[in-house]
Amino acid sequence: MAFTWVDWAIIAVVAVSSLISLSRGFVKEALSLLTWIIAGVVAWMFGGALSQHLVGFIETPSARVIAGCAILFVVTLLVGALINYLIGELIRVTGLSGTDRFLGMVFGAARGGLLVVVLVGLISLAPVQQDSWWQQSALLPHFLMVADWSKNLILGLSSEWLASGISAPAELPFKEALLQPKLP
Repeated sequence: MAFTWVDWAIIAVVAVSSLISLSRGFVKEALSLLTWIIAGVVAWMFGGALSQHLVGFIETPSARVIAGCAILFVVTLLVGALINYLIGELIRVTGLSGTDRFLGMVFGAARGGLLVVVLVGLISLAPVQQDSWWQQSALLPHFLMVADWSKNLILGLSSEWLASGISAPAELPFKEALLQPKLP
């Protein structure tokens, strides 16, 4: 089966992600990903608490929570970027940059593949299965299989999580911050 434009687009996404990671290296890529995850968690967990300190500056409770989350998110990203830079310089000085870049390329290919899986999973929600570009693709069936497997895994894990009675993350400080009475 010949490659279609979709197959070439998939290859381009994986190749571009690999090249970006090749130039940045594994450690920088992994630390960047970790920093984004930590920034999201910090903003989610402590944004409501910070919003209570913004009462004198922002009147609307929802805007305070959004501002608190945004401040924590950006500050965490900046601290992570500084740490990432310092560790990157350490790797450059020690001479491990060749290995780091090769591992970065592998990481980038995996990230590109994951991005394609997510995109294919989302696009498959639309009625595209009848389109000729979808049916004639050589690579789409493989990524669709992984997307379906991932969806089933996530749904299974989330149903187990909900059935176990663990309280959802929505029970974090946001609720209290939004229920605070307005101060004059």
